[in-house]
Amino acid sequence: MKANDIRVGTLGGTICSIWASISFGDILQTACMAAVGTIVSYITSRLVSRIRKR
Repeated sequence: MKANDIRVGTLGGTICSIWASISFGDILQTACMAAVGTIVSYITSRLVSRIRKR
């Protein structure tokens, strides 16, 4: 067995174990939190730019 085969096997096993532990609800929650974070960041940057203009 070559070292490259071991790396590929280890990576494949890691991905399969992670894939099995992630549910659709987790992905949906992560996407919603990312959207909320983006909106809050945008609003905050707009408010700070307005305050600096004064």
